[in-house]
Amino acid sequence: MRILFIGTGEIGVPALRAIQESNEHELVAIVTQPDKPVGRDQRITPPPIKRALSETRVPILQPARIKSPEAVAQLQALQPDLIVVMAYGQILSRAVLDVPRLACLNLHASLLPRWRGAAPIQASLAAGDLETGITVMYMDEGLDTGDLLLLQKTEISSADTGGSLHDRLAAIAPRALMESLRLLSLGKAPRVPQDKALATYAPKLNRESGRIDWTESAEMIERKIRAFNPWPGALTTVRDGAGKSRNLKIHSALIVDPRASPGEFIQADERGLVIAAADRSLSLQEVQLEGKRRMSAVELMRGLRVASASGR
Repeated sequence: MRILFIGTGEIGVPALRAIQESNEHELVAIVTQPDKPVGRDQRITPPPIKRALSETRVPILQPARIKSPEAVAQLQALQPDLIVVMAYGQILSRAVLDVPRLACLNLHASLLPRWRGAAPIQASLAAGDLETGITVMYMDEGLDTGDLLLLQKTEISSADTGGSLHDRLAAIAPRALMESLRLLSLGKAPRVPQDKALATYAPKLNRESGRIDWTESAEMIERKIRAFNPWPGALTTVRDGAGKSRNLKIHSALIVDPRASPGEFIQADERGLVIAAADRSLSLQEVQLEGKRRMSAVELMRGLRVASASGR
């Protein structure tokens, strides 16, 4: 089949490579987001999908708006049998969905209809789900509402972070995609409507989404710390001995038994930092004070006097 791949994020790179390396399918082109300024120096940087194929001759299209008439005309000229989408970042219009001969397939990083939306990996971890996976679905004009073709599952462990789960889902996506393509080629691909009653949503995250609310349970906070690692990061605000408020990013923490008022320091000395939640407490393990490098809480407390923590 002639396949057009549409995607931006790192999670889609293994699936893209699987198409590229396949002897049964032809990768006719890639559509990805335009290069954008990144980092403190705002250096113009290509998206991961473009970087992954920088050494190939596959055409790479980067329209500012994929639904523009000019972009749609470019896609139509490619005459793809199938469009495969993963982590693109723009909604596809009906005109784009109608371009391929067979279908538009989307690889979504959850077990739909659970966690439709932009941040399913973080949502599944924060909610304490026991499993997640990759869903291959037929795209329609809704937000992750299309019929299901295939689900590839993976367990979520108590040690998983947003980063580790992202990488594992990226690794299983090629298997899900290749099996879906096989079924399509044989004319045996199922098409199962989603149960709308089971739908949940994972909205787009921003830098403040990881702000910790210490009135929540210790278990919920610990899950969010893992879910938001590495991005957007779990944050709390601490006041140093001079009364200055500073953001503290928490990379990892352990649940411990001592109890106190939410946000109160149970321990804040050279032995480490323990902060009370609604029920139990959290012993911070790896942290990063704004403007500083990542370090252990013990190392942080050797050089910083803090007075309190605050959530929302």
